[in-house]
Amino acid sequence: MSFTARFALVLVAGIAGAIVFAPLAAVGLSAAGWRFPFPRIFDRTVMATLLIAMIWAARDLNLASLLSRGFRHPAAPSIVRAIRGLVVAICAIAILFALALAVSGNGSGDRGATAALIPKYFLSAIAIAIIEEGFFRAFILGGMKGDVGNRGALILSAAIYAVAHLVRSPARFYVTGYEPAAGLITLAHSIDQFTDPATAIPTLIGLFLLGIVLGEAYILTGSVYFSIGLHSGFVLGAKMWPKIILGRGALPWWIAGGGAIPLIGGAAAWTIAIVILAMLRPIAGAPRTAA
Repeated sequence: MSFTARFALVLVAGIAGAIVFAPLAAVGLSAAGWRFPFPRIFDRTVMATLLIAMIWAARDLNLASLLSRGFRHPAAPSIVRAIRGLVVAICAIAILFALALAVSGNGSGDRGATAALIPKYFLSAIAIAIIEEGFFRAFILGGMKGDVGNRGALILSAAIYAVAHLVRSPARFYVTGYEPAAGLITLAHSIDQFTDPATAIPTLIGLFLLGIVLGEAYILTGSVYFSIGLHSGFVLGAKMWPKIILGRGALPWWIAGGGAIPLIGGAAAWTIAIVILAMLRPIAGAPRTAA
């Protein structure tokens, strides 16, 4: 059986497990005095059950080998490569911010207070980048390469990356007792964001292009470190965008974007992603022959 088929089975098992266990988790949290929206509980339970399913099938999925390959290379050069990726991302984000401020004429909000949030956002951005690059690039892209080759794996993994960021329930409801159908209800609402093409399609395009850039960086460098740097910068920019560019109504859509991640939902961001992709080999410091 191919890696892709095995992973699909593991994914189904993880989601099925979440449907069963999320209502139980909600009861336990409620009994402990903690109150969280059920969709949030469901999302966290999916992550946990998927991780358990992946560990259970680790040998069949070559999990350890794929992660080891993705995080290989000596520490010092890897850190340098991650910093290089971060600088590239920050430059790209700075261009978007400068363009938005130039068009709108100003940025609202307390910039001092916003700047004070950067360390907090930066730490979470690094954590998100490490986890997602390990999962989407080292594991999924790395595993799919054996099934469909570099180009096929790049496109498929970028598509999975894009869709995964929009498959979540926007509904906000609470459960206090045991409601066995709550998981199925939440799962059904997980595609709600796709029912509005005007916001879903621009976001999907931006996420797909970002996935292509991150995946190509992984293929060219043979490790996740440059991708982690890029990813950290983009996450930081996405968190800071609404804090600095609050008056998006005054901006044209091609800058303001829209949907769940407006930073990458406009044509300006798509253009920058394509430019980075075209220049990726030299700016990543990748060898002429892919690792």
